[in-house]
Amino acid sequence: MNRILLEMKNITKTFSGVKALDNVNLKVEEGEIHALVGENGAGKTTLMNVLSGIHPCGTYEGDIIFAGEICKFMNIKNSEEKGIVIIHQELALIPYMTIGENMFLGNERGKKASINWNETYGKADALLRTVGLKESSRTLVKDIGVGKQQLVEIAKALAKKARLLILDEPTASLNESDSKALLELLLEFKKNGMTSIMISHKLSEISYVADKITVIRDGSTIENLDKRTDDISEVRIIKGMVGRELSDCFPKRENKNIGDIKMEVSGWTVYHPLYTDRKVVDKVSMNVRRGEVVGISGLMGSGRTELVMSIFGKSYGTNISGNLKINGEIVRLNSVKDAIRKKLAYVTEDRKENGLILSNPIKINTTLANLQAVSKHSVIDKDKEYKVADQYRIKLNIKCTSVEQNAGNLSGGNQQKVLLSKWMFADPDILILDDPTRGIDVGAKYEIYCIINNLAAEGKSVIMISSELPEVLGMCDRIYIMNEGKMTGELSGKEASQELIMSYILKSGEGE
Repeated sequence: MNRILLEMKNITKTFSGVKALDNVNLKVEEGEIHALVGENGAGKTTLMNVLSGIHPCGTYEGDIIFAGEICKFMNIKNSEEKGIVIIHQELALIPYMTIGENMFLGNERGKKASINWNETYGKADALLRTVGLKESSRTLVKDIGVGKQQLVEIAKALAKKARLLILDEPTASLNESDSKALLELLLEFKKNGMTSIMISHKLSEISYVADKITVIRDGSTIENLDKRTDDISEVRIIKGMVGRELSDCFPKRENKNIGDIKMEVSGWTVYHPLYTDRKVVDKVSMNVRRGEVVGISGLMGSGRTELVMSIFGKSYGTNISGNLKINGEIVRLNSVKDAIRKKLAYVTEDRKENGLILSNPIKINTTLANLQAVSKHSVIDKDKEYKVADQYRIKLNIKCTSVEQNAGNLSGGNQQKVLLSKWMFADPDILILDDPTRGIDVGAKYEIYCIINNLAAEGKSVIMISSELPEVLGMCDRIYIMNEGKMTGELSGKEASQELIMSYILKSGEGE
């Protein structure tokens, strides 16, 4: 048995009178991969923010014992000096600086005001090789993909001589191959004695890499599972997280009533907004019917998001051509306002940057896409705004203190529900959902799946992009597959399988 590297004892943290953490306990052995799981809002990230000094000593109760020493971290620099390094879900790299500059930012190589650039780039290149990245450390961060940026963050942590590496949803934005490579890297680090804490909603990844699992629910430690002695299957972990078994992760939609074609695109072609000679969507044709959930599957960069954003009032791309029909009539949607008027809604994949105003209350975010419905003579009726937002809070089971709470203070799953409520209040006929469950837990996912099914049952047309094949298979009546900006296949929900979808995903775009 290895010695205990980290012990967090009776950690209690309160925000505005609400307990986010209630006597949470955590023990992590040296050289293990320890998973921290729980629903959105369970307290996982808050606990890691306490550990890393983001929530300084004095703002919480309880003790942190690291390498046998009681620690009172006042900021993140204090924890990093002890070798505790956290990598957040939202990567913190500066796009227009080089990889090497990013890796040693705040940890510069050299003396006083003089940076030794040869040492900086030499050490950076060596660390990049350690994490399996072949890029030059002189490359700008903006010129590498998200998967490589995640590896840069890990190399940056190694530059700080990390003894304990904390990864918060490290694969949330990665495709399947990049995710697998990252997990293998963590296992390699483990062989060399590195200790890791991993927060993830991808339970198959947890089962694959974790030695032990701590389950947190409603701010309290529920149980600890050990791979050597306990069942750590996905079903078992889910039961601990949500307090019940989810016998079917995807709710069944009863009494499907799929009608006529509601929206249709044909020969749809889109060019990149900056590199205007680069075609990103190439002669795509597709349709969606009333009461139908249509999936679009494909790898990151396949053109899925570019397609739907260009349809939604030309909010992406240039030199857009092709026909768009709604209810059988050709329409021209030259702005987001035009799209909303034609009863389209687009729920972005990036709720924090493009979907919500995080510094504003839930009530403002809820009514933002349909202000005329809560206004009179261009003046917002505050009582009506509150009433509408509160109705959606109840309808979508949004967990918050009130609709006056800022959206930025909600968990990811509850932010996603606020984003859905914003577009549901706009009363669309066609709802485009771009990775609507990215980075949220299984319980919140199930609730969002139920919302999607209810919308389809009401006769709404739903287009759902998803990076998760089980989600596409579990939710969609039909599935389109994209690669390299082209449609490479169309399958009915009944005939589709992961293997068949992947075979189409890996095709070069041919035909429609």
